[in-house]
Amino acid sequence: MSKTLGIGILGCGNISAAYMRLAPLFRGIEVRACADINEAAAKARAEEFKLRAETIDGLLAADDIDIVVNLTIPSAHFEVSKSILEAGKHVYSEKPFVLSVEEGQALAEIAAAKGLRVGSAPDTFMGGAHQLARYLVDTDAVGRVTSGTCFVQSPGMEMWHPNPDFFFQPGGGPILDLGPYYISNLVQLLGPVDRVTAMSSSGSEYRTITSQPRFGEKIKVETPTTIHAVMKFQSGAQVTYCASWDVWQHGHSNMELYGQQGTLHVPDPNFFGGEVRLTDKSSFVNVSENWDHPFSKANDGSHANYRTAGLADMAQAILEGRPHRCSLEFSLHVVDVMTSILASGETGQYKDILTTCERPLALGPQAAKDLLAQSET
Repeated sequence: MSKTLGIGILGCGNISAAYMRLAPLFRGIEVRACADINEAAAKARAEEFKLRAETIDGLLAADDIDIVVNLTIPSAHFEVSKSILEAGKHVYSEKPFVLSVEEGQALAEIAAAKGLRVGSAPDTFMGGAHQLARYLVDTDAVGRVTSGTCFVQSPGMEMWHPNPDFFFQPGGGPILDLGPYYISNLVQLLGPVDRVTAMSSSGSEYRTITSQPRFGEKIKVETPTTIHAVMKFQSGAQVTYCASWDVWQHGHSNMELYGQQGTLHVPDPNFFGGEVRLTDKSSFVNVSENWDHPFSKANDGSHANYRTAGLADMAQAILEGRPHRCSLEFSLHVVDVMTSILASGETGQYKDILTTCERPLALGPQAAKDLLAQSET
């Protein structure tokens, strides 16, 4: 097998440009072609990034494509990923890669039978800030973590996204859209979740689009837009998680973990970088300054943006015969937690989490450098 795996992008919407633009940062992968149900969209992206435009069937049959990145809408992820696996190609999906545990298990069976890999975004937990938090947790910098809080709250997505409908349909909402960032990071920090409870609601029946080109159109809300949940981890830690698109302003930190010896402040898991602070029972310390991690460095304006790191890690794992960090088992456990939170919000009852997973391997500074193209000698 070549030391570089060919990547095909299926779905040429908003997010595809980030994958196409950032993939060259990493070794072992090369985006070669793209496809979309709207062939004009595929041709436009192909021209923009100097790729080959394919039909969907052509992409799945292409000999130079080893991994297909599934960037379709969440409700289509399962069927599209299934077709990719059945075509004999590895699949890496945008989050959430499925909308139920049953769908994830079905993909796992196909992948196992064909000797293929399934990976899923998000990969932001591989960012320098979150890997520093992982190092601090693993070295007991704040002692055993007993509890925590997470807040991701805003007015919603209809103010900026050109086609925000799917955010408010089943498969969207702040849990399934934003939850993967937060819950993936919590699982990589604390391990698997054991049990959840939640309450949920919607702030309004319709949302009005204020972005272009559909300014003024109304969207029916078909999924909860405010969820307050509590997750109990197998480690014993209890974490409160509040996610809402009905909040104009708030003053809560993104993520705080409370240990027996202090507090760990973790930046927004939607991003790779940010300031990590901890306490030693009394004073705050900025510990980010002495952490030389390549995925902490600003490379996209003022932000650290290393999207496709998870895809690159999966490609290298295939070549090296090792587990990849954004694995099916890890991602399926996160889906189980999220769908259980939604189910608990509907019924008012506790939900036991039926799946489990290993924490992904930590990605220290040297391991991150090894993923980058410029680290090749």
